[in-house]
Amino acid sequence: MEIIRTILIFILAMTAGVCHSQNTIVAMEPKNGAADVNIDTHLVLTMTEDVVIGQRGFISVYDKSSGKLVDRLDMSIPAGPTTGQPNNPAAQYTPVPYVYKSQHITNRNTKAGTPSGVNAWDKSRYQLDIIGGFSDGFHFYPIISHGKTLTIYLHHNMLEYDHEYYVTIDKGVIGGFNGIKGKKGWTFRTKAQAPSPALRQLTVAADGSGDFSTIQGAMDFIPDSVASEQERYHVLVKNGEYEELVYFRNKRFVTIEGESREGVLIHYPNNEVFNPHPADIKTNEVKGTFPSRRAAFAADNCSDLVMRDMTIKTDCRGQAEGLLVNGERLFFENIHIIGDGDALQANGSCYWHNCRIDGGGDTILGRGPSFFNHCTITSRGAFMWIRNTEEIHGNVFVDCHFKGLSPHAEIGRLPNNNGKNYPHAECVLLNCTLEGIPATGWGRIDESAKSATIWEFNSHDAEGIPIDISQRHPQMRQLDPVRDAELIGRYSDSRWVLNW
Repeated sequence: MEIIRTILIFILAMTAGVCHSQNTIVAMEPKNGAADVNIDTHLVLTMTEDVVIGQRGFISVYDKSSGKLVDRLDMSIPAGPTTGQPNNPAAQYTPVPYVYKSQHITNRNTKAGTPSGVNAWDKSRYQLDIIGGFSDGFHFYPIISHGKTLTIYLHHNMLEYDHEYYVTIDKGVIGGFNGIKGKKGWTFRTKAQAPSPALRQLTVAADGSGDFSTIQGAMDFIPDSVASEQERYHVLVKNGEYEELVYFRNKRFVTIEGESREGVLIHYPNNEVFNPHPADIKTNEVKGTFPSRRAAFAADNCSDLVMRDMTIKTDCRGQAEGLLVNGERLFFENIHIIGDGDALQANGSCYWHNCRIDGGGDTILGRGPSFFNHCTITSRGAFMWIRNTEEIHGNVFVDCHFKGLSPHAEIGRLPNNNGKNYPHAECVLLNCTLEGIPATGWGRIDESAKSATIWEFNSHDAEGIPIDISQRHPQMRQLDPVRDAELIGRYSDSRWVLNW
């Protein structure tokens, strides 16, 4: 009997070890059998062990009624590039202005990768997802894991209202996990109908309790080019973490308001390496050229947009905007933007009030004009690289706070950029607080930018003591409170700067 008892103890111990080695599900979101699920839901699993993402197998979603395959993620396909694409000297800006077509382009009616401009088809084999009507698509991570929790990102706009779905996950998708099989392992039903467009009030909540679970879902719902202020849409984003790549275009008269700046975090690991511009097309710098895909959050070809009370962040280094905007009459208040190189890219007339911008260098990039009022900017490298043309203003800062985080944190720079420069670049600082800024103020300014406008008035340290300007770059002009009073007054007026 003692021998049998010993054998049984050994078998139980071995069995317990095998069970412990298997990664099993602790929780599902949506829960199995859930109803009233948002059509933009992510699929979230909490496991018993830390998640190891596999490189084989499928995640599939089926319509339970018809048995039709609705969406599938192939884990053998890499998420996106991990090294930068080779420089193409033959690449040019689009020969004709890029056309922002107002069409309902989604993964359901268009093949991801379809060129939206004059660019060639991209034949590389990476995950692709049409987001915000951009048919060229974005590289994306089908699964993102943090410890024991993993989030599955379906292709956008694949689920419909009032449908029941079931999910299968192949063995090999998650290390140590046997998968989910059959029609009953993970099912859910979406909400019966969409929110009423007549209300023009939408709520986004990461826990699924709002009209949408993602910012992207809400913006996809709003029609393009709303006609007037009276028809403005308001999107309330509840406190929560939103790990999603956000891109929308052609939106007008929309307000996106977070519950609180520190409570709403929108972030994603994106940069120029992961989502580069087409190899045969230059992007960004010239108005009307191919849109950029490298920001964590991008509002493209939008106007009369208001955003306030949220934090927007990229999780990547390199050329990596937290926020990229392109349009006219764009207003931002109490936004915290976190990026690396080019943390904020602003193209078109923008007003920034009480915002914080943290970056690694060229922290503010773009064509302007931008008016910054009571903003705080931190940077490890140059704070800005301005690229405005003669027809518009550049960057104007009033009562702002600049914090340099390294000896290289010059206010700005204007070196030649692949053979060209920005002779009409404009930067004006009025009553700004400067900390950790080199005594020269500005960095390198090449001969081709000697006509740039770089003006400064009443810069002081955190104690209010005037900055020593004796070593300022010779191109920095100090404005006189009497002689230049009219000029100071004009640049203090956002309406004059932005032409609103």
